[in-house]
Amino acid sequence: MAEGLISIDDFKRVDLRVGRVVEAEAVPGSRKLIRLVVDLGSEKRQVLAGLAKWYKPEDFLGKTVVVVANLKPKRMAGLESQGMLLATCGEDGRPVPLGVWDPGEVKPGERVC
Repeated sequence: MAEGLISIDDFKRVDLRVGRVVEAEAVPGSRKLIRLVVDLGSEKRQVLAGLAKWYKPEDFLGKTVVVVANLKPKRMAGLESQGMLLATCGEDGRPVPLGVWDPGEVKPGERVC
């Protein structure tokens, strides 16, 4: 068994939601952060992603992404991040944001189950 295993009940506590990026911009004074506004259906959230080394803000516009919606807000670079964009950790160190296979099949705010 691998260390750090969690129960299904632990996993159910994580609220993963599909969102559509409707705004994206560099965070002034930060080399790492991109400020995203993600439409989660019933609300729009500001999410800060530490991906500026690999991506431009415009790369995110219109993309359908997966967000941890029930993460405690965190202040970074003077802004509040209200969720976390999920990404892989590639072998070469380059993260790849997780998206939706067929964005036409899902609506912003739908829960990942």
